[in-house]
Amino acid sequence: MYTNTGYLNPEETELENLSVPLRVNSCGVYRLISRPDMFTLRPAGRPDYQLLYIASGSALFYFSGSPVRVSAGSMVLYRPQALQHYIYYLTDNPEVYWVHFTGYEASALTEEYAIDKDAPILHTGVSSRCQELFLQMIRELQIQRPYFEELLPLLLRQLFLLVKRQLKESPGQRGRMQKEMEHAIQYFHENFARSIQIEDYARDQHMSTCWFIRSFRQYTGVPPLQYLTSLRITRAKELLESTDYDIGEIGLIAGYENPLYFSRIFKKHTGISPAEYRKTLKPE
Repeated sequence: MYTNTGYLNPEETELENLSVPLRVNSCGVYRLISRPDMFTLRPAGRPDYQLLYIASGSALFYFSGSPVRVSAGSMVLYRPQALQHYIYYLTDNPEVYWVHFTGYEASALTEEYAIDKDAPILHTGVSSRCQELFLQMIRELQIQRPYFEELLPLLLRQLFLLVKRQLKESPGQRGRMQKEMEHAIQYFHENFARSIQIEDYARDQHMSTCWFIRSFRQYTGVPPLQYLTSLRITRAKELLESTDYDIGEIGLIAGYENPLYFSRIFKKHTGISPAEYRKTLKPE
């Protein structure tokens, strides 16, 4: 399992602090690679708030005892002491970001969204900017440079403002675009190992290439080719971490028939070749 996490206090003591306006306790991202599932059950919840963001794939949540599948582009908010029960399955390809926070302004920050307490789900759409904000919070917690504790609440507020903006847009503004972009994202996740030409995809879906690229960038924050490449590089990293396949095989599985081209693209996006990346995973 791939994990990238940061903690204000590794011992996780004093998770509730109502003497400060807003405080980020921890933040992270989980992605299953070979582990079949990951199960979380907190009958009494936690003293702080938790916001989870499904960046890709899906996850199974239980609300009032009933299972609900939450798909990419959705958020789940747990209030303090609320029962938490959810499962990630490898077959669902979940990538989930999360943040725990507290403070006397946390309630007001979350209550304005009028989230159903019985099924606290926000459908916000897939956004690379949301992922960037989570990653920024993770880095601040890990490195803890001067004034990081003051910066973290600002990043969290920015995340909520971004969510508010996405929710504010009317169905008429987002209707067709949202449907088309969600279909494209699902198609890319299911078919990234195949040869995909952006122009051909747009034509097959009866869209102009310019409209598709512009709308995809607006919806996700990046152009479709960059999104597709990111999926392929992420898959290649997973295979380099969890298998002993040779570089050519990994490139083919990730969607690159030419191993030299695969190595060049991988190095362009990571700074090192696939072989060098694999070496960094092995202890001296």
